[in-house]
Amino acid sequence: MSLVRNIYSPISAENDREAFETLLQNDCFRLERIVSQSHHATPEGEWFDQPADEWVILLRGSAGLTMEGEAGPIILNPGDHLLIPAHKKHRVEWTSPAEKTVWLAVHFRASVPSDCRDVRINMHSGG
Repeated sequence: MSLVRNIYSPISAENDREAFETLLQNDCFRLERIVSQSHHATPEGEWFDQPADEWVILLRGSAGLTMEGEAGPIILNPGDHLLIPAHKKHRVEWTSPAEKTVWLAVHFRASVPSDCRDVRINMHSGG
């Protein structure tokens, strides 16, 4: 098995909206690849409300992300990144109509205990 993988490798979605793949994790953080289909939006009335902080960078495509209580979507293009605090409700308003949108997200706790050293690498997917 090759140790080299590619962040843009195909990923199969369980639905027609988004696919999530955990790349690395331990008890204190999770590194996740997210691939959104073209024209994706979080269903009307639904919000993400996560228990951990999330740092996200957009690698390919584009997206509009709305944070609860803020006016208008935040427009993200390749290379743009932001920190979403724990329990800050947010939603994807749209993704690029021309291509799949690829994100990289790190979910973590603001206070990191000293036992956060055991990192598990997901090598199940090809790439």
